[in-house]
Amino acid sequence: MCGICGLAALDGAGPVDRALLQAMNAALVHRGPDDEGAVVAGPVGLAARRLSIIDVAGGHQPIANEDGTVHVVQNGEIYNHRELRQELFARGHRFVTRCDTEVLVHLYEERGPRFVEGLRGMFAVAVWDAARRRLVLARDPYGIKPLYWRAGAGTLAFASELKALLRDPSFSREIDLDALDAFLAFNSVPAPLTIFRAARKLPAGHLLTWEPGADPRVERYARPAPAAAADVRREPARELAAELRERLLDSVRAHLLSDVPVGVLLSGGVDSSALTALAAEAGDERVRTFSIGFEERSFNELDRARVVAQRFDTDHHELVLRPDATELLPRLVEAFDEPFADSSALPTYLVSQLASEHVKVVLSGEGGDELFGGYYTYVADLLAPRLGWAAAAARPLVELLPSSSRKVPLEYRAKRFARGARLAPLERHHAWKEIFSPAARAELLAGGDGRRRDPLDVYRARYAETAAAEPLARLQDVDLGIYLVDDLLVKTDRASMVHSLEARVPFLDPAVTDLALALPTRHKVRGLSKKRLLRRAVAPLLPAEILRAPKQGFSIPAAAWLRGELEPFAREVLSTDTGVLDRAATLRVLDRHVSRREDLSRQLWGLLTFALWWERYAARPAPVPT
Repeated sequence: MCGICGLAALDGAGPVDRALLQAMNAALVHRGPDDEGAVVAGPVGLAARRLSIIDVAGGHQPIANEDGTVHVVQNGEIYNHRELRQELFARGHRFVTRCDTEVLVHLYEERGPRFVEGLRGMFAVAVWDAARRRLVLARDPYGIKPLYWRAGAGTLAFASELKALLRDPSFSREIDLDALDAFLAFNSVPAPLTIFRAARKLPAGHLLTWEPGADPRVERYARPAPAAAADVRREPARELAAELRERLLDSVRAHLLSDVPVGVLLSGGVDSSALTALAAEAGDERVRTFSIGFEERSFNELDRARVVAQRFDTDHHELVLRPDATELLPRLVEAFDEPFADSSALPTYLVSQLASEHVKVVLSGEGGDELFGGYYTYVADLLAPRLGWAAAAARPLVELLPSSSRKVPLEYRAKRFARGARLAPLERHHAWKEIFSPAARAELLAGGDGRRRDPLDVYRARYAETAAAEPLARLQDVDLGIYLVDDLLVKTDRASMVHSLEARVPFLDPAVTDLALALPTRHKVRGLSKKRLLRRAVAPLLPAEILRAPKQGFSIPAAAWLRGELEPFAREVLSTDTGVLDRAATLRVLDRHVSRREDLSRQLWGLLTFALWWERYAARPAPVPT
């Protein structure tokens, strides 16, 4: 696991700025505190920070082929690197390390830019082929590892995090208003946008190739997608559950590959509990588990986590917290370096901090809900065609319900369901998760809304690609390709890597996804029952109380905090003049929440994080490289 970055002179002639390359690499030290390396070859420079996990002694990056004409840097892990190594060795390639990164050099020699199609793992990779004068950037099909890039001022620059690109004094900090509009709608910025007009994200499953004198070219090479409705798996549930259990075990076994100890982030839900059970079965050592809870009882899942830890005799570590959000929010903003408002980043940050004191690698359960139908929104998606008319009729009464500060209370769900129940499927699915409506965004954005495209267009484009799939599978695919990639995986990557901790996600492995994407709806959601096949698959492994427990999610008591001790801090921060958000409109959101007219904690968390981010990253001048 590493942080990577690089520079290329767009004219193919001029040398790259070595001082800038060094400064970019230094900005990523938290992603790889164990080692650093760089190479400048002609018009290209590559650099990496390393968190040593596989071949601790010999995995220094960048890594070159035998004659030094191909160099590679990688952020991530390749779980099938041993099998690929054997294949490449048989074809005459010679290796000097045991690390997975060296496999990429020789695989590229064999297959060219499409070498990534043979990889099983999570990765962001850069390859410089000096002989062909070709730079290739690639991101894994599920978007687990990040990669940002920018072409401007005669240079192509890329990095694992946006903060490294900001080390260039020529980087323009002009805010992309389309990205800001999308952030207000989703609480995160979807690829390929970034909050800055000058930079872009490389989307999941995409390649960027560049040759001197040509513009960078971005193309998709992989696209995990749901099966067509006519091609879903039709075997009995008993057989599919047994197959899924074996596939999960195979994935967990692969994700335990490491030369350092591996732990599990254990929330007490089905996904993390299943990973704990499978790690106990697949591993050779006692499993280490890590959990945190809050003093507010409705937000505390430690009791469930303890049940699982005791069941599998794990080396369990936990903390009960009442965190100081006024102190933690600026630290979160620093870690994410782009506006990010999923409040579950706070507990993820804290549990990662706890885990980093004991291990370098953890397993995490991201992807289970999107693949197997774990969200209440999926239940609502199926109920709406039958109950939408009644919900719409009852909406005036539902809107009068007082707002609670408990975790996702019934009144909150009822209001959301009533507001979206009569919309078209995709718009309805978004309405139940929408942060600010179009009208609210227009009020907040100081420049009006006439110049921007509809943020929902990114959903519509994804949705249009799956017309042959079952209706619920199409909505799950939107979540898998956008919400998971640009929210949950960003959260997990930044909150773990800021503590120099590698988080692996076994649900996002072809061994698991190939089956999950082929399941019919009845094996995922039926009535009020969610994750039907997954629960059946892991039933022999887990205590019944874990299987029966309702989904709680990894969240914080933000609604209560913002009506209590956090309100003065929020009022002060929201008074910041960002130049792009209307201060009076933002303060009205806080007033409505404090008055208990409705729960606007999700909206306020977004406004808070944006204002703090603006002060840290947009208002300050670019640092001079050292």
